[in-house]
Amino acid sequence: MADVNRGNRPLSPFMIGPYYRPQLTSISSIMVRITGIAALGAALLVVWWLLAAATSASGFAFIDGLLRSILGDIVLLGATWAIFYHMLGRLRHVIWDFGYCLEVAISEKMAIGMFVGATVLTILAAILV
Repeated sequence: MADVNRGNRPLSPFMIGPYYRPQLTSISSIMVRITGIAALGAALLVVWWLLAAATSASGFAFIDGLLRSILGDIVLLGATWAIFYHMLGRLRHVIWDFGYCLEVAISEKMAIGMFVGATVLTILAAILV
């Protein structure tokens, strides 16, 4: 077996700190995963709302009141942003799959564009709906 000194090197590139400097492209990729989980949570809220509407008036009144409250508005606005960000992240990966925009400088601009685009689309959705 090879004599490997494992104590003097990081075990993972995701050890943020002295071993790994976060980059815009890696943070945006991590955010795509997080927003995918948030979108799943939003979908579960919609399913809960629909099931409550189909089963009982008291159950529907509870979840409908929760979603129409200020807290519900904040959660739904965040979910809207998460869905738009995730959508733009998937679009970025499709562009990469075709072999375009793979340079680091362009990828960083796309990461900023995803954040700005999701924010603008969320504001437009909030105003129009």
